[in-house]
Amino acid sequence: MVLKPAENTPLTARLFAACTAEAGLPAGVFNLVTGLGPEAGEALARHPGVDLVSFTGSTAVGRRVGALAGEGVKRVALELGGKSANVILPGADLERALRANVADVMRNAGQSCNALTRTLVHDDRYDEAVALLAEAVAEYVPGDPTDPECRLGPVVSARQRDRVRALVRRGVEEGARLVTGGPDAPEGPARGFYVRPTVLADVTPDMAVAREEIFGPVLSVLRYADAEEALRVANDSEYGLAGAVWAADEAEAVAFARRMECGRVDVNGGAFNILAPFGGYKRSGVGRELGVHGLLEFLQPKSLQL
Repeated sequence: MVLKPAENTPLTARLFAACTAEAGLPAGVFNLVTGLGPEAGEALARHPGVDLVSFTGSTAVGRRVGALAGEGVKRVALELGGKSANVILPGADLERALRANVADVMRNAGQSCNALTRTLVHDDRYDEAVALLAEAVAEYVPGDPTDPECRLGPVVSARQRDRVRALVRRGVEEGARLVTGGPDAPEGPARGFYVRPTVLADVTPDMAVAREEIFGPVLSVLRYADAEEALRVANDSEYGLAGAVWAADEAEAVAFARRMECGRVDVNGGAFNILAPFGGYKRSGVGRELGVHGLLEFLQPKSLQL
């Protein structure tokens, strides 16, 4: 195995490499290569000694990795971007669903591929939902991530910070209502790449903030008139990594979840299961991670005819 971590975050991979050595893994079983994607990453994807390429990252880079691996007719597993929808059906516990939604989007400062960044709420409770979201987001104050009391740290780089702020600004320009947060620098931290935790309301499915993966602590709130419209809006995305649905009746939620075009759906706040396969539909990738399905990606079947 050869691991090439993202160039912005190589240190955790170095710690993992040290763990494999301390555990007594034979030399050469696990190998760590650091470097830039266009150099080290492309060299690995092209290398004739590599039989399978498993990539986690953006859809744009995933296309490139897939093309390079395809030149050598190699197997490829891609876990790419997402624009996941959190659908709150009428009768669901609205406050619980929204608080879970905010916690999910603020996790890792919004830098999670499966973050539930589109919140779909019925017309009848839309204004109430927006107010509850503003209240919940206020609990996430940007600060020093080494402080145990801090719940929101910085994003990974200046480039990513600027991209997130630009998309928030574009959302407002396209007609979204800024409920809290915004594109300006937050108060407090003197250094670091910080973004204000942001809620955008009155978002429509055609806006950039409803279609593009922002990868920051930004939540877009959309309204719907009935369950069929909610399903259409949830599925109206080039991505299909994850989703969530909340309903008063579990059977109703499960039936809705089965019609969502994504690889994983949380039902009424269902707990994460590390044994369940994880991966996406459409431009969110191919293949699966975790559980038996994740192991099968690395196996090649063979039959002996005797």
